Amino acid sequence: MKHAKRAGALTLAAALSLSMALPAGAASYTVQKGDSLWKIAKEQLGNGTQWNRIYEANQNAIRDPNLIYVGQQLTIPETEQTKSNPNTNTDKEEPAMTNIEKATALIRTFATGDTETAARLLDENYIQHNLAYGTGEAAFLGSVEYLASAPVKTTVNNIRAFEDGDYVLLQTVYNFAGAGEQVAFDIFRFDEDGEIAEHWDNLAPLADQPNPSGRTQIDGAMEITDLDKTEENRQLVKNFLYDVMQGHNPDKTAGYFDGDTYLQHNTAIADGVSGLNAALSALAQQGIQMVYDETHLVLAQGNYVLAVSKGTYGGAPTSYYDLWRVENGKIAEHWDVMETIADPSTWQNQNGKF
Repeated sequence: MKHAKRAGALTLAAALSLSMALPAGAASYTVQKGDSLWKIAKEQLGNGTQWNRIYEANQNAIRDPNLIYVGQQLTIPETEQTKSNPNTNTDKEEPAMTNIEKATALIRTFATGDTETAARLLDENYIQHNLAYGTGEAAFLGSVEYLASAPVKTTVNNIRAFEDGDYVLLQTVYNFAGAGEQVAFDIFRFDEDGEIAEHWDNLAPLADQPNPSGRTQIDGAMEITDLDKTEENRQLVKNFLYDVMQGHNPDKTAGYFDGDTYLQHNTAIADGVSGLNAALSALAQQGIQMVYDETHLVLAQGNYVLAVSKGTYGGAPTSYYDLWRVENGKIAEHWDVMETIADPSTWQNQNGKF
């Protein structure tokens, strides 16, 4: 808290000059090199997720929460603790962040350029499975620095998040340095020390038009429910992958759905089992096969289940990330990101896609 000063501790002249700007109990903070609103909130309010409170308290001075500058004076809103006890020492151990908070904090560093926060969150032996990037902590920090130096700022908009044991799944829309919006599924594995140790992802361009049923790649249900049915829903999706997606028992397809009720977010497919069948038939007529060969990972929390599968699309090696929402024991809604697996000669790491 070395940059925060209570108004009562300021010189009389400084206190008078700030008296009209600072609410009672608030603090003044001078932005330092490498700061972000997340980092400041973590230091001053005890949790990085409180960054929006600082933004709201300084909207007259901050137009874009990703753009603050060295030397800028910010008002730090008071916490419930300082309201009840203004003499409380704020230099105490902060509440532990959840793994979801850590994962979202990490991806936000692409927008903020905060390598210090990224370094704190990452294990030094960080394993990268995005084949376009090098592996290890240093490679990740290098990417953050590169994006921070780009003339167009990177934007990060997290849509959904859930966790399963040591794993966190994020669905996010990125625009890396103005290259265009992409929708992504990111998976992070945490080690026993609570550090981010491994990462997998699939990315695809964000479509500018909705699918035939008017749905987008990111809209739809959000609420996580049925936590007591997590394992039951995981097994349902595993069975569906084996029976239907891998083609072992296609005659069982109807049993996984409530009639023709199936909300679809794939950019080219309409709602309903009928919409899925029509799309697959259209592909077959073009000589294109969508093949699921094996499933590598199935993550679940309550009514949401994500499967990571390897297969081919039109003969090209393909990584499939499918997120299903389960309702009353039936598959009810679907989001996905397909990505062609790059030729090994282009890989920037040798960890493999899976």
